Amino acid sequence: MLKLACALALLLVGTAPLFAHDAPINADEIKWGPAPAVLPAGAQIAVVAGDPSKDGIYVLRLKMPAGYKIPAHNHPTSEYVTVISGNFHIGMGDRLDEAKGIELTAGGFGVAPTGMNHFAWTTSDTIVQVHGEGPFAITYVNPADDPTKK
Repeated sequence: MLKLACALALLLVGTAPLFAHDAPINADEIKWGPAPAVLPAGAQIAVVAGDPSKDGIYVLRLKMPAGYKIPAHNHPTSEYVTVISGNFHIGMGDRLDEAKGIELTAGGFGVAPTGMNHFAWTTSDTIVQVHGEGPFAITYVNPADDPTKK
């Protein structure tokens, strides 16, 4: 887990200065870039405030295409998600099971408490805002689901 956290920290340290704004910003001014390799391919990320690789509060946005799936995983700190647009599904458990999730639409909110195994998927192009206490790290329940190991 430490190795994964360090790899993510290095990825985010390299991208955070390019995307973090730490100032008021309108949605059309957000600069998007590829999400770190610890997330499945196809998503884009924008760090809006803070630095997810360091101690302290961070805010980021994740843009995902329809059909995007994030396998079951957990974090060492709580994760707070607000849906900006689209259809975001989240569920708790040890494997992605679409029968056990809930659909959140624009304005919807979810919490994944520290250490809680959870999963997510989209059914339309979706943007979520994620905030929490850094440093951000992700541990996949099934190590074979970790995109960095494929």
